[in-house]
Amino acid sequence: MAQNSGGPAPYIYVSTRLRVRKAKLLPPEEYQRLLNMSLPEIIRLIGETEYQKEVDELGTSFEGIDLIEEALSWNLAKEYQRVIELAPGALKEFTMAYLRRWDIYNVLTILRGKTQGMKEGKIKEVLIPAGSLDWTTLDRILKEESCERVADSLKSWKMYPIIAAEISEGCSIGSFSKLENELHKRLYADLLQVAKKGVKGGDQFLKFVQLEIDVKNIKTLFRMRGDGSEEDARKFFIPGATFTPEELQQMNLMPSRNEVIDTLLSKIKGKSVQVALEELRTEKSEQEVDAELTRTQLERMEQLSKINPFSIHPILVFLEKKKHEVFNLRAIARGKESRLSSDTIEKYLVI
Repeated sequence: MAQNSGGPAPYIYVSTRLRVRKAKLLPPEEYQRLLNMSLPEIIRLIGETEYQKEVDELGTSFEGIDLIEEALSWNLAKEYQRVIELAPGALKEFTMAYLRRWDIYNVLTILRGKTQGMKEGKIKEVLIPAGSLDWTTLDRILKEESCERVADSLKSWKMYPIIAAEISEGCSIGSFSKLENELHKRLYADLLQVAKKGVKGGDQFLKFVQLEIDVKNIKTLFRMRGDGSEEDARKFFIPGATFTPEELQQMNLMPSRNEVIDTLLSKIKGKSVQVALEELRTEKSEQEVDAELTRTQLERMEQLSKINPFSIHPILVFLEKKKHEVFNLRAIARGKESRLSSDTIEKYLVI
């Protein structure tokens, strides 16, 4: 299949392949079955699904929850690499730009693990080498003994200047939320730049990036309000989408939740997002708000992929759904190991 063809053929090919892969994702009712199983039963069932190869390969080195963690991470990384190989032309650039978020996830996971004194093997179980930092690089970083040494080993990484500016404070207080926020602001600034540079299909990628920024900012807004924080929240919001950080800060200071929702609804586009915001008028926990908005984002992405089948949207929908399948399975396994009730675990799932 010619990757550089300007016609629709490569897009039809990748769209068809992704439909097949999407059909192999677990259906919603399967999660209800899993919630009613014991941890050994869950491990056995996962070993009979698309994760069988990884479970079989890793079964001699790991067991129990460790086996699940490793198998899920390996499978997700390999699936993402397959999608990169499938993506034609400009869509490959957009896909690789999207996957850079995993570099941030992996770096922060290592930093937090080192600060908490976790063993190298336990940290590695949850790493997902789907971005520009591959297994070889992550293994090298993992071998560093301290938070500061981890930072020093990242000097060749594109986002190292942000690490250099924030790492001292993060290591000293044992919290990397400020660093995480700055890294995500840079990530989305880069994604907006990629979307706007005139490459074919950039307008569709821009819709996805701005939708994601909106959802992320709304989650942050409700979290800040839930915490009752009165500090200037502008630094926590990501610019470039429907609302400016200044507008979001004004909403953060509004006395009632209904006033905030009315203000959001006055500008936000997409019926699924509007419906979700209406549902947030009732008091819900942070986890419920988060899961509701994530589900809404996926619904909106599905709509965009149907309207624009020969665009980046079908690829992004699959990448997101696959990610949430892995996160759901991980949440169920961890919840069962911690003896949480099925109702409690279910609140964390995006189904």
